[in-house]
Parts: sequence; structure tokens; C-alpha cells
Amino acid sequence: AAVRTLPLDRRTEAFFTCWTRKEAYLKALGDGLARPLNSFDVSFLPGEVARLLSVRDNSGEASRWTMSGLTPTAGAVAALAVDLPAARITCWHWTGREGACASEACMHGGGTP
Repeated sequence: AAVRTLPLDRRTEAFFTCWTRKEAYLKALGDGLARPLNSFDVSFLPGEVARLLSVRDNSGEASRWTMSGLTPTAGAVAALAVDLPAARITCWHWTGREGACASEACMHGGGTP
């Protein structure tokens, strides 16, 4: 329902953002699709920070996790879920020149870069 409120040109991005964040959580649990996708909620609307919002039947579960939304390349989205409430996640971007890596803080939970 939330996706339908978005302009048409943002819906595909929102769908894949939601899907990759849900997939990251399921993979981190090791459950795969054995756990129903509607048993938990993630943030996914444009501009929202990546977060596990809630888990049905486990009110404290979401607060244990750090989630990061990633943009590996233009037009693509990815996500990482970590079972640590204040994990610091740092991404590295390869510039293409030998030995030239630049750190890009994609998201950090509970701290500053």
C-alpha cells in the first residue's frame, strides 16, 4: 500500500529497496524464505534510513539489528543486516586506479564515522 502512494517513477526503486532489506534480514537469520515476508517490516520509502522496524511475535527483535542500505552502482540497491544493535558499517568504493580506495561511510549505527 505504501508503494502505491509513491510517484510511478519511484515505485520500482522502493520495491527493490524493500526486497533487498527483507532478503538481508532473512539471510542473516539463515532462514531464507522459510520465514514469511509479512512476518516483519523494514523501512524502504525514499529517504528513509535502512532499519528493521518490527518482527511479529518478537517485540524486542528489531532493536537487536543494524541494517544498512547500499548503492553498489547507479540504479542498483543492496542491503546488509547485522545482529548487533550499534554496529558500525563502513563501505569502500574502488575508484579504478591501482591502490586508490576511498572510504565512504554508507551507514553506521550508534556512532559517528
